[in-house]
Amino acid sequence: MAGETVLALRGVSKRFGAVQALTDIELEVHAGEVVALVGDNGAGKSTLVKAIAGVHQPDEGVIEWQGRPVTIHRPQDAQQLGIATVYQDLALCDNLDVVANLFLGREIRRLGILDEVAMEKRSRGLLDTLSIRIPSVRIPVASLSGGQRQVVAIARALIGSPKVVMLDEPTAALGVEQTAQVLDLVERLREQDHGVILISHNMADVMAVADTVAVLRLGRNNGVFDKRYTNQEEIISAITGATDNAVTRRRARGQEGSQ
Repeated sequence: MAGETVLALRGVSKRFGAVQALTDIELEVHAGEVVALVGDNGAGKSTLVKAIAGVHQPDEGVIEWQGRPVTIHRPQDAQQLGIATVYQDLALCDNLDVVANLFLGREIRRLGILDEVAMEKRSRGLLDTLSIRIPSVRIPVASLSGGQRQVVAIARALIGSPKVVMLDEPTAALGVEQTAQVLDLVERLREQDHGVILISHNMADVMAVADTVAVLRLGRNNGVFDKRYTNQEEIISAITGATDNAVTRRRARGQEGSQ
C-alpha cells in the first residue's frame, strides 16, 4: 500500500518560446507506489521528467518534496533531495566494469586512494538486495545484455539512496525475458518503499506494474487512473483524446461476435 506523498507537482507549467510544453500539471507520487506516466509523442512527458530532474525549471507552479515547496535549479539539487533519474540512453561506460559504473563520480576513497574492496562489497550487496543477476561485478558493461545493462543503470541510481526513481522507457528495445527482468526490478523498488515514475509507451508493461496511471495529452493532465479500476481501452482513449479508436472498435467487434 502506498505511503506518504513524497513528490507533488502543483500547477506546473513550462514554455519554450512560443511553445507551451506543460500547462497546470498536477501529479503526486507516494512512497511504495509506481506511477506510470503515459501519453503520445509530444504530450510533455520528457519535459515533465526534466523539470523534476532539474534540467528545466518550471515557469509557473510549485514542486513539493515531502510536503514542502522546493526549487530544483539543477540536477544536483534533485539528487540531493532524493530524486534519481535513469534516462533511456543509460549513460553507461562500456569499457568500465559494473563496479566502476555503479560508483562513477561517487567513488569510495580511503586515504585518497580508491577503495576497490569496499566498492565491490557494496556493489554485490546492492545487486543481491535487488535480486539482480550479473555474471560478475568485474566484467565490462559492454559484455552485458540489454536487460542487464538496464538493471545496472537502475542500480547505479540507487547508490545515493533516493526516495523517488524516474525510469524513462526502461524496456524499450528489450526482448521478452529482458523486459520481465526489468519489470521485476520495478516491483522490488516498490517493495522497498521507493516511489517510482515509469515513463512508457508499452501498455502491457504499464498494466503489469503500475499502481496509478497518469495521462498527459498536449501538455495537460488528461486523467489519473487507479490501475485496479481501469483498463487498457480507457487509458488509450485518454491518451488519444477520443473514445472511438482501433482498440475500442476491435473490442466491440469481439463482443458482437460472441453474442
